[in-house]
Amino acid sequence: MTSKRITVLLLLALVTGMAGLAGAAVPLYRMFCEATGYGGTPRRVETTSTTSTERLVTVRFDASLAKGMPWQFRAGQREMKVHLGEDALAWFTATNVSDKPVTGTATFNVTPDKAGRSVNKVECFCFTEQRLEAGQTVQMPVSFHIDPGLAPDVNTVTLAYTFFRTPGEARP
Repeated sequence: MTSKRITVLLLLALVTGMAGLAGAAVPLYRMFCEATGYGGTPRRVETTSTTSTERLVTVRFDASLAKGMPWQFRAGQREMKVHLGEDALAWFTATNVSDKPVTGTATFNVTPDKAGRSVNKVECFCFTEQRLEAGQTVQMPVSFHIDPGLAPDVNTVTLAYTFFRTPGEARP
């Protein structure tokens, strides 16, 4: 093989590898954040908590919509007090105010950031896409617990959700 062919093949392999890494970056970053709580991302767990403490923290809820999302979205409660390790259930309400079905995906985060690794979600509407028919209203639960290892200086945790229209969906 000539040196030009070797150079071209190496460059093609490099470009292909870079494209593969770029495509995998978002899912890998999401998995990293969910596993570590980095950036205020709560962890997803399969089971409920088995231990709770006497320490109470205030959990606040924030609900917002991305620009152009034709829904109303609100938390069923502004805040609640929970014992660390105690299973808690919060509700959110979404209404499609358009005259066509709309599918949305919720992003979520936790503040302060250092509390992210201590928030464990058992079930959440944010794990899957939500399709609402024209005019439909749904109640959506979030089942969670906050690990007893939460930093001692954190007394208030905010769970924030933002709904976006699912990419590629036709606009009403």
